[in-house]
Amino acid sequence: MQETLLEVKNLVTEFRTADGTVQAVRDVSFSVKKGEMLCIVGESGCGKSITSLSVMGLLPNNGRIANGEIRLEDTPIHELNYEQMRKLRGMKMSMIFQEPMTALNPVLTVGFQLREPLMLHLKLSKSEATKKGIELLKKVGIPYPEKRINQYPHELSGGMRQRVMIAIALACNPGLLIADEPTTALDVTIQAQILDLIKDLKDNLNMGVVFITHDMGVVAEIADKVMVMYAGKKVEEGPVQDIFDNPKHPYTIGLLNSVPNVDDPNFVLEPIQGSLPSLTETIHGCRFHERCAWATEKCKQTVPPETEVSKGHMVSCWLVEEEVENGEYAG
Repeated sequence: MQETLLEVKNLVTEFRTADGTVQAVRDVSFSVKKGEMLCIVGESGCGKSITSLSVMGLLPNNGRIANGEIRLEDTPIHELNYEQMRKLRGMKMSMIFQEPMTALNPVLTVGFQLREPLMLHLKLSKSEATKKGIELLKKVGIPYPEKRINQYPHELSGGMRQRVMIAIALACNPGLLIADEPTTALDVTIQAQILDLIKDLKDNLNMGVVFITHDMGVVAEIADKVMVMYAGKKVEEGPVQDIFDNPKHPYTIGLLNSVPNVDDPNFVLEPIQGSLPSLTETIHGCRFHERCAWATEKCKQTVPPETEVSKGHMVSCWLVEEEVENGEYAG
């Protein structure tokens, strides 16, 4: 039985703006076990990255966790202050950001940025941290690490910079790794190498991984479990096989229908009509109903509850709720 590493309950994250307070994450719950890969998917602006920044305690000054709990093992990290979170980040939990060129400091060498968490958290000397840094660069597949460690980020390719980010994130062997679209800016070949690297490290180190992406092809490749978000809400969650073979929420079905299938000559792309609603927009009922072809009056008026359609497969949709009530699912 895998041990639960991260547990998020009823998370609400809000921001103060010129237009008033807006909720970017609305009552979201999920968990990650050791050695498990959870993929959070959805369109840009659906709340994926804000969810990860809430877990890491890296929200901007105008953002705050308004409600909910975040527990890393037995530690209620939502209750920790800035200094306590700073000690936790890098040691117990780490994050790989989407664009390494902006995440890495351009005026500091790779070695300086690798040594920093090692000297801060593990209390290594500079020479010990340098030696460990070279080992980390080797582990993530960077050639000539003795040379690269003295270079600056702009001297490295995009793929190498992303590998440096992964090396920094893994420096202190954290139990939890959050990867926020780490392959978006990379070409397909390098993307595949980075995905394989993260999978191998997860398996070898028994890490829990939260992988954020909008690419369903990536999800199929690496996920153990999938959480689909729309407009700040979780709409579906389940084992990756269930999500791909038996999607239940209309939004999940729309995402899968938007992915090209080169193996099926009769496949026709069916893009989801419309766009995400504004965070400031007041929406009654299901937040997806304005774009849903199957929406009923009930969908427009009342928020659907979360329903279990099979073991671990949860859906928030009135159509599914009614099918369960009619006995069409074992639950």
